[in-house]
Amino acid sequence: MVGRREEGDTWLLRAADTYRESWPDAPPGSWGRPIGAMKSRLIAGDLGGARNDARWALDAGAAESESSIGRYAAALAQLVLGEDARAGELTATLTDAETIPAADADSLAALAAGDDVAYESGIRALVADFEARAEFLEDITVADTVLAFQVLAAQRRLAVLLRSPLLAR
Repeated sequence: MVGRREEGDTWLLRAADTYRESWPDAPPGSWGRPIGAMKSRLIAGDLGGARNDARWALDAGAAESESSIGRYAAALAQLVLGEDARAGELTATLTDAETIPAADADSLAALAAGDDVAYESGIRALVADFEARAEFLEDITVADTVLAFQVLAAQRRLAVLLRSPLLAR
């Protein structure tokens, strides 16, 4: 992605398509696929595609999932669709989830509430969380969640100026 935005976007969209295509063969509860598809499309600027993926996640039952990852997928989907109140209800169920980093849940909740102070705190903590990681998905050192959240934040006029080598676009 670094310095090659068009090529990076092409690969992000290809990844989103692959997440979607692999869904039928995935084990039940593979909520990472719709999450990955939505985040990839948000980062690539394909908001229409992200909305389609959001509806896919919700139609698949993410909001009713017993899994915190499923409810995370649903909360993200609701934010993508502009249903912030519903997203807020779902983020409230993530506060005790061991599989969702607190900074992630806090950032989602702040986006849903339109709370600029809480968003800045949450997103900065999320950047720090990524910077402390030793392992990344596919060994690609990028804070993809932060980039995707910043797209949603910009739509709500909450985006924060962030600096990190993990945010290079």
